[in-house]
Amino acid sequence: MGRTNGTYRQHLDAYEQRCQSFRRALRRERKPDFDRVFERARNHAHAAGHLNAPDPERAAILSVLVAQEAAIRDLREQLADLQQAADGAEIEEATGAGAD
Repeated sequence: MGRTNGTYRQHLDAYEQRCQSFRRALRRERKPDFDRVFERARNHAHAAGHLNAPDPERAAILSVLVAQEAAIRDLREQLADLQQAADGAEIEEATGAGAD
């Protein structure tokens, strides 16, 4: 009979367990960041499972990178919206619009 590969989630859990000494060495305020890295990797488990990589740790890293890129994009969009709102407020202030 053929050998079956473990699932991506199983590999990810094992990788997280291997990294626990690293987590323990982190400062207290950085431990939630560490936990979020693995949470982000789990959030992309479906896509990473399709990769069927011989080294599942690479799929985990790719998953985290995709999640971080999405977070950066969201922050950039929020910043652009805030800048646009601030520019609009400056224009209203300069022209006296909205003044009673």
